[in-house]
Amino acid sequence: MLADGLPDIVWTAGPDGQWQYLSARWRERTGLTAEQGRGSGWRAGLHPDDAERCARAWAEAVRARRPFEREARLVAAGGGYRWHLARARAVPQPDGDGVRWIGSWTDIEELKRAQGLDEQALKHDQAAREEAEAANRAKDEFLAMISHELRTPLGAILIWSQLLRNDRMDEAGMTRALGMIERSTKTLAKLIDDLLDVSRIIAGKLRLDSRPVQLGPVVDAALESAQPDAEAKGLRVERALSPATLSVAGDPVRLQQVVANLLANAIKFTPEGGRVEVGLESTGTHARITVTDTGAGINAEFLPYIFERFRQADSTSTCRNKGLGLGLAICRHLVELHGGTIEASSPGEGHGSTFTVTVPLLRAGVADAPSRPAVRGAAWPAMGRSLEGVRVLIVDDESDARDALALVLERCGARVTSAASAAEALAAWQRESPDVLLSDIAMPGEDGYSLIRKIATAHPDVRPLPAAAVTAYATTEDRQRALEAGYRDHLTKPVDPAALVATVARLAGRPLPSGGSPYPVLGV
Repeated sequence: MLADGLPDIVWTAGPDGQWQYLSARWRERTGLTAEQGRGSGWRAGLHPDDAERCARAWAEAVRARRPFEREARLVAAGGGYRWHLARARAVPQPDGDGVRWIGSWTDIEELKRAQGLDEQALKHDQAAREEAEAANRAKDEFLAMISHELRTPLGAILIWSQLLRNDRMDEAGMTRALGMIERSTKTLAKLIDDLLDVSRIIAGKLRLDSRPVQLGPVVDAALESAQPDAEAKGLRVERALSPATLSVAGDPVRLQQVVANLLANAIKFTPEGGRVEVGLESTGTHARITVTDTGAGINAEFLPYIFERFRQADSTSTCRNKGLGLGLAICRHLVELHGGTIEASSPGEGHGSTFTVTVPLLRAGVADAPSRPAVRGAAWPAMGRSLEGVRVLIVDDESDARDALALVLERCGARVTSAASAAEALAAWQRESPDVLLSDIAMPGEDGYSLIRKIATAHPDVRPLPAAAVTAYATTEDRQRALEAGYRDHLTKPVDPAALVATVARLAGRPLPSGGSPYPVLGV
């Protein structure tokens, strides 16, 4: 009666370990009768995964006459199984003839569930901690990489500018110094553009300005922009565009960026005297662009990760080819935005590589619009006095920025007035009535948006305003905001001199000299 009144299942066994008595809780909990549980029948009430293990432990306890304790799942009368804790002790008989075992099964289902939740929480916390530590390491590695990539061209600019200031150089030395400064500046600008693109990609804000585009001119523009770097390494660049008139729906600037990045990558990893080939062909439904090189090739183990951000086959400090590993990741995202695919293949290290881009062809019946890729225009000195007599007002709180813009425009014949703030610019606008306004956006006190709105309000008869924003705010949203505020154009710092002259000429209604390009150089 005492055993039947306890909340646990109580049982006894003889010296041989065979069960003899089971309390009423056995049937209540398991649905099995006491008769079914006697002897070794109790094993049938255990979960199949626990029965053999528990039986072995019980047999060992009986043999050694040691206390028995095990967790196991007992069948439940209502279906399924519930966790129980089994305990038993050997009790010597009064007559000294052997022992008798007294044991119990205690329901621990709720405890096990709580432990499971605790373990899950612990695992979750541990995973979150490991993820945070990995993110912190990645951040440190990324900042170190950024520091290196920024300091390298900055160091070259600083050294060569000081040499130009303090040393007497011959013409060859001057040409070398200026070339190094120009290349380093463009490297910095490209790095910033890539970081901004990745930021837009992560935020889901990178958008395309889609239109019907002929791919031939896009590929040719990318080839032209890459030619100087290829010539500097003595590489042979070949083109096979058949046909060159394939048309797709896309953003010409972004498509050129894809081809330019692939070409830059091929040139970077191809040794002197090597070959780079660009192909364009139709597969019937898609246009296929291929960039093949005879360069370093790609290890098969790295191929699946080649389009991931910040991934490089060799990221050690002894790596010969530095970089952030962003170009190919940006290419993949841009191609996918165009509804296409990009793949990489390589026979192995030392055997070159091929990158293949496929983009859906424009469906029949859609008329082609003129492509406007960002092509390389004539150098600004070749534009001569194309701005003769044009009055330009430059607004920027940084004196070095104002002076640089003024120098370029004055050499093309423009008459330049400078202002360091929006207030000065408003006064100069009233006084000078300039033909063109070039204004920075971020300025202390009053920004460029406020300036253009005040000018538009004060001169409602002048529409559209001959004004361009010249700013370091480089996102698509920044450009749209500038245009909505009243600017007719948006130039991103650092500004290519040819693009600057072309923009001022366009705003002033002046024709460009032959060979000049109205479009900014990609990545500058």
